[in-house]
Amino acid sequence: MLSEAILAELRRVVGPQNVHVAPSELVAYSYDGNFSQRPPDAVVTPATTDEVARCLKLAYEAGVPIVTRGAGTNLSGGTIPLTAGLVIALTRMNRIIEIDEVNTCAVVEAGVINGEFQAKVEGMGWFYPPDPSSLAQCTLGGNVACCSGGPRCLKYGTTKDYVLGLTMVLADGRVLKLGGKLMKNVTGYNLSQLIIGSEGTLGIVTEIILRLIPLPKFRSTAAAFFPKLEQATSSVVGIMAAGILPATLEIMDNLTINVVEQNVHMGLLTDVEALLILEQDGNDEDAVRREVERMAEVCRANGAIDVRVAKDNAERDTLWRARRMISGALGRYRPNKLGEDIVVPRSEIPNLVRRVKQIGVDHDLAIPVFGHAGDGNLHPNILFDMRKPGELEKVQSAAASIFRTALSLGGTLTGEHGIGSLKKEFLEEALGADAVQIMRDIKHVFDPKGLLNQDKMFPTGAGAMESFLLALPTLEGLTPG
Repeated sequence: MLSEAILAELRRVVGPQNVHVAPSELVAYSYDGNFSQRPPDAVVTPATTDEVARCLKLAYEAGVPIVTRGAGTNLSGGTIPLTAGLVIALTRMNRIIEIDEVNTCAVVEAGVINGEFQAKVEGMGWFYPPDPSSLAQCTLGGNVACCSGGPRCLKYGTTKDYVLGLTMVLADGRVLKLGGKLMKNVTGYNLSQLIIGSEGTLGIVTEIILRLIPLPKFRSTAAAFFPKLEQATSSVVGIMAAGILPATLEIMDNLTINVVEQNVHMGLLTDVEALLILEQDGNDEDAVRREVERMAEVCRANGAIDVRVAKDNAERDTLWRARRMISGALGRYRPNKLGEDIVVPRSEIPNLVRRVKQIGVDHDLAIPVFGHAGDGNLHPNILFDMRKPGELEKVQSAAASIFRTALSLGGTLTGEHGIGSLKKEFLEEALGADAVQIMRDIKHVFDPKGLLNQDKMFPTGAGAMESFLLALPTLEGLTPG
């Protein structure tokens, strides 16, 4: 528990109304986008970098653990306060400070919602491509913490490709300003890129300078249905081999298609093994349409039984509504789900999906697979009911098998969700002991007391099952997800 003296100091820093200690308030900050749950001792909602720095200085001197939080959409348990302590929620820091059209960049606070930022810059003719499925809720600071991607990252790259600079607060309250409105900068170590994807373990990002690019004028989208999964993945390889770089190339397996169709009734074929959503964009309308038609031809040549090219924006929006509502639809299929995030070489996608399906059979669990086929980043979602005795142990075993399957196929543990608390015991298997030790050494330089996002990312040696169970809900009757 935080002492009354510390709470009094925090109230002086951020205002009494922005320090939250009531049980009803703490519940809201005890979980994120998965089924894990732990309440903090207190929550503060600062409004400025200076307030964040003063809060961190207080916590550092008192040895209080800190968890940074945006909108709480993390899917790996990254914002769960496993060791209680203080949550610093940046939702009040939600200003778009500047859109600099001369230098083609924007300066934003960490709490700005991704989708709102996109809408703002697109209204001015600019484009910010990273588009995670939670873009209507997730914050740009959280995107930086996890190096978020999304469907458009095949063509445009992930968050790391758009961060020009950032302001961050170290564990002891010192403030660093890194990078700037510069297209080139090799002065010293690139600390900005080190911070991106560090999941709040090295410091708290409060402001970000983001690169903008011109908004493409035209988009064209199509959906291709395949009797066999291998036909869909062969089409992915064929499209890339044809010299086409799609804006997006998304895949949905049979279970995902059926769950979505049951919820939206948009006429998706439900007796096929796979669906590809294809999209191209650009400034030449005819060229964009030709490339989509070329992709459609590749799909037909590889066995697609139906290819539907959207005739207008309404049809395009319908296709994307199907893709973006997958997570919610799966939540209706089972009361709980564990959304995973693995990456394999494109050529290994068929092997991965087949082996994931067998893992589901072996554990008597439904595991739909969907995601970004163009870059091999897939999202097996383990659907379950944690109220059933023994169910969680099955889920943990299935997740471990999925992780190790990805590694065995030359892949890795995460492409955009992060390690958090749920994958940390597999980090050494993925990277090796020497690499993990170097990461620990870097962590110690930035956070010598180890207060920032404790029990995240780094293996503890407790074992995968123990780590998994540690993150389970402790608040009776509360099972968000």
